[in-house]
Amino acid sequence: MVIQWYPGHMTKALRMMEKEINIVDAVIYVLDSRAPFSCVNPKFGELIGNKPIIYVLNKSDMANDTDTLEWYKYFNKNSICVMLNSVASGSSNKLLTAINQVQIKHSEKYTKKNIKLIFRVMVLGVPNSGKSTLINNLCGKAKTVTGNIAGLTKGKQWINIGGGIEVLDTPGTLWPYFDNDFVAHHLAYIGSIKDNVLDIADLSLDFIQDILKIDKKLLENRYNILIKSEDKPIEVLEKICEARKFLLKGNEIDYDRGAFVLLNDFKQNKLGKITLERVRDISKLKQSTKIKTKNETKSKNKK
Repeated sequence: MVIQWYPGHMTKALRMMEKEINIVDAVIYVLDSRAPFSCVNPKFGELIGNKPIIYVLNKSDMANDTDTLEWYKYFNKNSICVMLNSVASGSSNKLLTAINQVQIKHSEKYTKKNIKLIFRVMVLGVPNSGKSTLINNLCGKAKTVTGNIAGLTKGKQWINIGGGIEVLDTPGTLWPYFDNDFVAHHLAYIGSIKDNVLDIADLSLDFIQDILKIDKKLLENRYNILIKSEDKPIEVLEKICEARKFLLKGNEIDYDRGAFVLLNDFKQNKLGKITLERVRDISKLKQSTKIKTKNETKSKNKK
């Protein structure tokens, strides 16, 4: 299944970010812990330049703990990285500590001159990565629009979170063009691409194939089915539908309903803690998408 989706408001959002980045002191880069690599938008790399980055592995409660720790080590090499679940109360404390750390370093030269400056931070991420929820947690109150739907934030929102810090919530922005199918699929699985532009039934078959590579028990345990090694994705989907009695008139299988429930179960963490991408595959992923993160750029420059 080929996926391409880049609505007009994302182009406007990127232009806005390019303008606002000039007055920003640092960047909070929000990544979904289930697919961190796919959440690294190459356009953001060009935009950020040499600004300090705080990587946030959000929704860490939904990803495999071991894999999330590996991603934390990866992003924490040359930048600051925090793991959290932005929905949980008080989870933003770790992020606030990281912001203060960067703020203090940035303000050292001004502090000596008794000059107090507003520390401005831009929050970036793909749609539905949890940016707005994270900001609301930092504020301790709902100041931004949130929801488990891609594309809720449409314009910029400057928000004062106290302590001389202002954060800019920006619209979730995708890659202008997906040059690799797995990136598009992973972003679709985690809800960064709107369902109404996807063939859900077709996407579910690709999802099943990917999950079978990770651990078939994730599906077996959730739907109380037995998956044989020779089963094809369509046969697995049929077993899920039969187990849940997703049937039409004449006992025909309701593939569409089964596909929707399957993908929704993943989004709601009902299949278990799943990480779609692993650090050990980073070379393979990087080569196939021609992406370089800021970490890798810094490492190359050091050499």
